[in-house]
Parts: sequence; structure tokens; C-alpha cells
Amino acid sequence: MAEAAERPRSRLIFILPGLVFLVLAGLFAVQLFSGRNPAELPSVLINKPVPTFSLAPLEGLVADGKPVPGFSNEDLKGSITVVNVWASWCGPCRQEHPLLVDLAKDPSIRVVGINQRDNPDNARRFLGALGNPYAAVGVDPNGRASIDWGVYGVPETFIVGPDGTIRHKHIGPLTPENFGAFKEKLRTVAAK
Repeated sequence: MAEAAERPRSRLIFILPGLVFLVLAGLFAVQLFSGRNPAELPSVLINKPVPTFSLAPLEGLVADGKPVPGFSNEDLKGSITVVNVWASWCGPCRQEHPLLVDLAKDPSIRVVGINQRDNPDNARRFLGALGNPYAAVGVDPNGRASIDWGVYGVPETFIVGPDGTIRHKHIGPLTPENFGAFKEKLRTVAAK
């Protein structure tokens, strides 16, 4: 009798891991083929005011003979602002940089940067070599402000409306392939 009770239990030991695997594989497949873009993770900050912060400038960074200022949440009101979180040690940041330089040529858009967990000398060299698209650069040495923005890693780019509300979050580098869609988001914010 005890032997008969053991048989179903031993079968269960062999079947259960297979069932767990199939359920997990099914969940992964649903996510993979759902058509959702993993670079567009939902953010609880969309349509909310930017977090309260104040970042010091990148010391020694100069544009047109004047120091480039740091910035705070109050500075993000009044115009459409693109906030780019970057670092000199970030390879994808280097790849997206020419697109930010191009974007900064549009007088209707203000581009600012949060320099995250970076060596100031390296950050200045990075901007000196590639050009400085930023009207302001705030230094976030310990990443605290970036965490408040919900940043997972660099680069990440936000569109902030003239009212100081986050309208869009782009995770990962801007590329020639996704830059058109990003500019369309900017046009949508401008039309509101």
C-alpha cells in the first residue's frame, strides 16, 4: 500500500519541474512577442512634475566664453526641455551625442544634461571632443538625482513640457532609427 502512494508522489517530482518550465517559457514568449518595445518601460513619472532637485554645474565647462550653469527643477519650466542623462564612460552616450548636438540647433528646444557618476575632467574632455549640446549641465556625482528621475542606466532622455511636467522617457541611446519617433514626441508636446 505504501508503495502505491509513493508512485504518484515520485511522478509529481518529475512532472512538476517540467510544468514550471513550461509556464515560465510561456510567460517569456508572451512578453517577447507582445510587440512592446523594451526601451519604452512605463514610468510612474510620465505626466507628473519633474522631481525636486538642484545640481551644481560641471566646473570649468565654458560655452561662448561663459560658464555653463548647473540647473534645478525650477529651470525646466517655460520651454520644452530635453533632459539627457549621460556619462563620459558610457559608450552608447558617445553614439547618441551627434543627434543631441543636432537637436540643440533647434531654438524652440532647450537641451540640458545630467552628468551621472562621472569624473569631471573626463566629462569636460568628452564635451570638448564631441561638442556641447547642453544649455546647462548638472553634475550628479552619486546618482541620487538620477534615481529620483527613475533612471535605470545611462543614457536616458526625457522630454519635459513647458509646465515642468515629464511628457516622455526614452531608455537607451537615441539612434538614427529611433530619432524620428523621438522628434515626433517632441512635436506632440509642442502642439499641446
